[in-house]
Formats: sequence, structure tokens, C-alpha cells
Amino acid sequence: MEQQALARTAGEDADYLRLGIAKDRIEPWEDGARTDNSAGTYEWWYFDAHLSDGSKVVVSFLNKMISEADKPLDPTLMLNLDLPDGRSFEKVAKFEASEFSAAKDHAEVRFGDNSLIGDLRSYRIVAEIEEVSVDFTLQAEVPSWRPKTGHMYFGPGEEKLFAWLPSVPQGKVTGSFTVAGQRAEVTGVGYHDHNWGNVGLPSVIHDWYWARGQAGPYSVIASYITAHEKFGYEAIPIFMLAQDGTIIADDSKLVRFETEDIRIDDVTAKPVANITRYSYDDGADRYQVTFTRKNDLSRSKMIDDVHGPKRVLAKLARFDGAYLRFSGELSIKHFRDSELIEEYQDEAIWELMYFGHAR
Repeated sequence: MEQQALARTAGEDADYLRLGIAKDRIEPWEDGARTDNSAGTYEWWYFDAHLSDGSKVVVSFLNKMISEADKPLDPTLMLNLDLPDGRSFEKVAKFEASEFSAAKDHAEVRFGDNSLIGDLRSYRIVAEIEEVSVDFTLQAEVPSWRPKTGHMYFGPGEEKLFAWLPSVPQGKVTGSFTVAGQRAEVTGVGYHDHNWGNVGLPSVIHDWYWARGQAGPYSVIASYITAHEKFGYEAIPIFMLAQDGTIIADDSKLVRFETEDIRIDDVTAKPVANITRYSYDDGADRYQVTFTRKNDLSRSKMIDDVHGPKRVLAKLARFDGAYLRFSGELSIKHFRDSELIEEYQDEAIWELMYFGHAR
């Protein structure tokens, strides 16, 4: 009998039936609230964009901090803006539970006057923290997608869940951002996804690389998740490649992941690959997607987000989580029968989420 993987992405017919979702169709309710916000669960809605003036923006609506899934509802808004003149803003704001709302039949998340609202095709993202505010519209150019059911289970019994829905793998962004009263009207390329689960991520995941980008006619989402040690460091590769708005490759079994030029980050003490590469080979065609780090957009230790007695407990437990976000070059190469037939480069954003101790 074949041994069941300790970590897997659910993709059998029975999984779709049990979850009430279709293989070939994603419904707006899948981007709506999927948890009850209780202790032990977490959920967040994420948006990022590369803008026409060279700026980069990330907005995250979290029902609680990732490192504190055991807490009750604790709405947290994160707004990061990197400007081409070198200025960088990393803003975090907390809200009362009474200021939080999230619809179940579509994406409509509100933290006070801040909101992310959409229907898989069109979204509006409005956020303001201190002197920085954004108001963007995101129009989908690549259809919603998920790796199989989008539900990843850890351990026997399939009780431990991490779920992921790239609601807009790529879209057109229009709108504005304001810094200290100075408003800039911009366009750009954006992305939106939605995550949720029923167990704290540090207890099931050791680390992950996650990236998305666009170059030439291609759009890509790529991730390499490594499960916690107790799940045998099981690897969960994820890959989606679209050409001219049509998904052409997304079978994770055909992906090979590689890292090169690894260094130890001087802030988080985590090993960081300056080059990450995803190779997809279906026999006739081979795609090589490479991310080359140029700049660090964010480097932080998760324990800095834990306060009070829990911070003491986290230190005693040697909690060592870290988050790093990078910008750099995305290269997409297309080979056919070993011959390079096309190649494109562009800018991209990607991240390294590291919950465990360095291996």
C-alpha cells in the first residue's frame, strides 16, 4: 500500500465534493470569509502592485497576526509603500473587533474606513495609516486560480489546514496613493490572494518561498512550501503560468525547484537564496522561471509582533520566525526540444516566510 504523504494539496474528486467546490470554476463566495475568527484560526486578504512611477505597494487585511493564530479576532491592517526615490513606509494599524466585518458570499472586508471589496473580476482597495493612503481598482486580466482545491492538509486525519486562493493572479491597477498630502495618480500591474486556516502556521510549516510576476505575455505564480519537521519537511511545490491571460501550466508534479547563491541575512539570521528557480517540464515544452534578488523590501522577526506575556513564552519556546520580502528581476525562458525559443525579463516581488529554525 502506498504511504500517504504527511502533507498534501487536496485534489481528489472526493476532496472537491467534500469541500463543495468545482474543479473548473471558482465562485465569488470562495473569496469571502472562510473562518469564524475564533482562536486557532486565521484569515487574510492580500494585494500588491508594481506601479507606473516605479513604486511598489502591499496591502494586507489580517483578522490577526500570523504569529498569533491562537488569539481571538484582532484585526490588523498592514500597508507598505516603496517609492522610487528610496523612501520606504511600513505601516501597521490595529482595530477593534467591532470595526471588523467580512461578507461570506464575496470579498468585502472592512476595517473601519479601510476596505477590500470585489467579485473575482474587479476589486477596490482603500487603506490609510497615518500619512500614507491608497485607493486602487484592480481589474482581473488572468482568471482566478487555485492549486487543485487550494486546501493543503498536514498530518493524518487531515485536520490541520492551510488554504490559498489566488483570486486575481494578475490584473490592471488604476488609482492613487498619497504620502503626507502629496497625491500621485498611477497605473500598474497587481495581484490579490486570500489565505485561511485552522492551525497556527508555525506548527505546520517550516518555511516557504512565494513569488508572482509578469514578463512579456507571461504571468506566473510560484511557491515552494516546506512542511514542519514533524511532517518530514515534506515539499509542496505550487506553480501557475499563464500566457496572454490563459493558464497553460499548473501541474505541480512537473515542477523542479532550485536555489543558488545562499547567504545568511544579517537581520533575521535566516538563509536567503539570491536566486530561486522553478523549472516546469511537460515533455515537449520546458519553462524556466528565475527570480534574482536585487533589493530587500522588508526584513523582520515575527517575535517583534508578539507582546506581553506571550512574548516571554515565545522566547522561552525559542520561536524564531521571520519574514522577508524582496524585489528584483524575473526571467521567463521557454524551451522546446531543448531549444530556447523565447525569453522575457521584468521586475517582480517575492517573499520568504520562515517559521522554523534554520536547517
